[in-house]
Amino acid sequence: MHDKAKGDGIVKPKVYIAEPVPTFVENYLSEHCDYEKWEQNEKVPRDVLLEKIQDKDGLLNFGSAINEELLEAAPNLKVVSNISVGYDNFDLQAMAKHNVIGTNTPYVLDDTVADLVFALMLSAGRRVCELDSYVKNGEWNAEIGKEHFGLDVHHRTIGIIGMGRIGEAVAKRAKFGFDMNVLYYNRRRKEEAEQKFDATYCDLQTLLKQSDFIVLLTPLTDETYHLIGEKEFLLMKETAIFINASRGKTVDEEALIHALAEKKIFAAGIDTFTQEPIQKDNPLLSLQNVVTLPHIGSATLKTRQQMAMTAAENLVAGLQGKTPPNIVRG
Repeated sequence: MHDKAKGDGIVKPKVYIAEPVPTFVENYLSEHCDYEKWEQNEKVPRDVLLEKIQDKDGLLNFGSAINEELLEAAPNLKVVSNISVGYDNFDLQAMAKHNVIGTNTPYVLDDTVADLVFALMLSAGRRVCELDSYVKNGEWNAEIGKEHFGLDVHHRTIGIIGMGRIGEAVAKRAKFGFDMNVLYYNRRRKEEAEQKFDATYCDLQTLLKQSDFIVLLTPLTDETYHLIGEKEFLLMKETAIFINASRGKTVDEEALIHALAEKKIFAAGIDTFTQEPIQKDNPLLSLQNVVTLPHIGSATLKTRQQMAMTAAENLVAGLQGKTPPNIVRG
């Protein structure tokens, strides 16, 4: 247990850090809490987490499930602070029953994720990964032919499913960086975004039919589970490129594999999967017309540091009886 400031006689709350964080974040937490930490790079094993959490008031967490099992094991728990914008690992109903609040880290990662969306769009459209392997494998023996040609990104139509903060950051890059026509589908219209990015609000079917690049950015909820499936892929152009930077289960992965294998769409760029890490024998990994990444939407040094600090500040605020700035509500 790390305890640097007991001299004032104040009993500090106990915290478990289930994800490696920068030293400056630990230093901040040590001013307000006594903490134990998981020091390995791999995910903390469930049995270790359940043991360590038993006497803790707070948990700094990345993706471990916060469910009835954990909450029963942690009678003192008051706050769980995710180092992520997503919170589909929270059983909000169970947390409410146990009077445990949850927080996340929005805002910090918007631009970083938007950059990755365009990395996937460009890589899939211009076949960057496929042709990188082509060169490295010694297959480049003559002038390339049209079978190696890709698709332009500039002046095309992008369809954004989920016009939240990240969606707006993508729309900004699309409109002002690539002169793209912007369509979007959202639970409610965003008139300010329409004005800023000359974006057009439309229903999902229209977006799927008209877009050259389809970018999925919704959170995972009961309503968005398998939002994109066989029916939706059949609505897309054969030249469409599909990007998923949301959550893996928002897409029917078998339908995605079929659409790519049968050339129902041109390509895909995928950062999130139904099962993570993805299994080596997943058929998706055998396809050349898909770019796959290990869920790295926010994975830059600066952004992950900012996320960890924001999560720590959320945690401390909650433990002090304040309303954290990024509280998650069911």
